Amino acid sequence: MAELESDGATIHYEVNGVGDDAVVFVHGHPFNRTMWARQAEFAVQKGWRSVLFDLRGYGASGKTTTPSFEFSQFSRDIQTLMDHLGISEAVLCGLSMGGQIVMDCCGRMPERVSGVVLAATAPQAETPESCAERLAMADRLEDEGMDPYAEDALPKMLARESIAEMPDVAAYVLEMMRRTDPAGAAAAQRARAGRPSYEPALSKLKCPALIVVGDQDAFTSRADANLMHDLVTGSDLLWLNGVGHMPNLERATEFNEAMGALLDRVSTRKEAVR
Repeated sequence: MAELESDGATIHYEVNGVGDDAVVFVHGHPFNRTMWARQAEFAVQKGWRSVLFDLRGYGASGKTTTPSFEFSQFSRDIQTLMDHLGISEAVLCGLSMGGQIVMDCCGRMPERVSGVVLAATAPQAETPESCAERLAMADRLEDEGMDPYAEDALPKMLARESIAEMPDVAAYVLEMMRRTDPAGAAAAQRARAGRPSYEPALSKLKCPALIVVGDQDAFTSRADANLMHDLVTGSDLLWLNGVGHMPNLERATEFNEAMGALLDRVSTRKEAVR
């Protein structure tokens, strides 16, 4: 585990594998970098360097003293991390809020994005109603802590079948949520309330893209999946039946196979321009 400073926050990260080709994995709320362990291992086996890190306020990146910040701060942290590691461009893989951070990166530094995996996420701007919900949730997390939220959220994070058939995964997801610092999670919710639409960024995206959504996802709909698929020319859409909000854990093998095909597309594209 290593660390670096980025605009007043200490970002903890780990790098596995070697080579010029890199995948940066961006976790969702309220999780941490370990949610991507199987995907990172798979990427390394394919000869890619994998970068796992905890977003500011989450996991080992620790407690935050900032009650709110702009959502784009997350993508600035990724840019700082890539600069620190000497990564000129990378495949960015994000889930839920992590997917929105990836989309923010696509708008902020498209020349440094060689491919994207967008899982269980959506590009539309927050509505007045969703903004109010996120701000209220931020207050709740600070007032009550993570335990009540985690209990309520688990049936929305995983499909009912996944909870029943994969108790170890359910326990792991619940524990990740419980261990998250409520102040960091609250600050991120306030940041999300002010984020813009990423539809323009996706419509301009020229790199290979994979969209992964489950039909039991409580937060991302088939319409959201189709919208992203339509916006990104040449993107692949993996629609998973019986899967909730965490397809990388609920269907790791299928997820990895699709991600592997995306990495192959990126490699082929790079070879063509060398």
